[in-house]
Amino acid sequence: MQDALVKPIKIFAGRSNPAIAEKIAEYLDMPLCDAKVENFSDGEISVNYFESIRGSDLFIIQSTNPPADNLMELLIMIDAARRSSAARITAVIPYYGYARQDRKDKPRVAITAKLVANLLTTAGANRILTMDLHAPQIQGFFDIPFDHLYSSVMLINDIRQRDFRENLVVASPDVGGVKLARKFAEELGTDLVIVDKRRPKANVAEVMNIIGDVSGKNVLLVDDMIDTAGTLVNAAKAIRDAGGLRVYAAATHPILSGPAIERINASVIEKLIVSDSVVTNHAYSPKIETVTVSSLFGEAIKRIYEDDSVSCLFDSKDISTKIKNYH
Repeated sequence: MQDALVKPIKIFAGRSNPAIAEKIAEYLDMPLCDAKVENFSDGEISVNYFESIRGSDLFIIQSTNPPADNLMELLIMIDAARRSSAARITAVIPYYGYARQDRKDKPRVAITAKLVANLLTTAGANRILTMDLHAPQIQGFFDIPFDHLYSSVMLINDIRQRDFRENLVVASPDVGGVKLARKFAEELGTDLVIVDKRRPKANVAEVMNIIGDVSGKNVLLVDDMIDTAGTLVNAAKAIRDAGGLRVYAAATHPILSGPAIERINASVIEKLIVSDSVVTNHAYSPKIETVTVSSLFGEAIKRIYEDDSVSCLFDSKDISTKIKNYH
């Protein structure tokens, strides 16, 4: 790939998700480039690129989930690359953190999604590549090229091979997730159900009723991210109470904070299928299975480098012809 163009490609990784970075590099058939990211004794982050990046097309892989050091690390890596005369810097962010505060919905609150956009641009990023933003309109916060991938193309193809695929309906655990759930329902050829809930306070969800029929059906709950799993678990219980048979779930970003694992393990959910967009220190759960999205990011990086179209990676029915060694 590098011989085709004069401008060299360089792939670097921060410390937030080294596993997906290694898989992306493997997909591209090239090693991760040499850089040292470490902390001083007081916790400050230091970045040193150990090879020339002057004039290169640079890709930095780093999710920005908490702790905030992950975001700070990405900003410092971008700044160091800019000061080292990289020709173009693309921030590859499998999970875009601080995206849930995307508007001023109450007095005296921050819009952190916009703040992070400003920080990334000011640091020197020329392009952003990410996946399944909590609010897709966040793309409008940037004045630089922005590529938004969808994990559904990988998750849907995995679900097509599952034994619960028969007699299936897709459900959104809340009204906000209807668009994503509709995508799954359309591509899987199923009906769509919505679980209506009210949230009395942050991270506490109360399921109210189900819009649609789940009686005698296998149900796949779909969401973009799972934090404390309260919404998901309550929705699963409501579905079972309404006559649903086997309940499964799929989500892009497994944040799984606080009591999430305990709730999932104790829930009626038989299997939770997630991507490897983020690495958190949650306990092991036999109910959770991971589908890698590294090949999706790898192919997107290849196409960005070659100035080719990325939009062809949006269709799950055609994805196997676009990604090499697709399984």
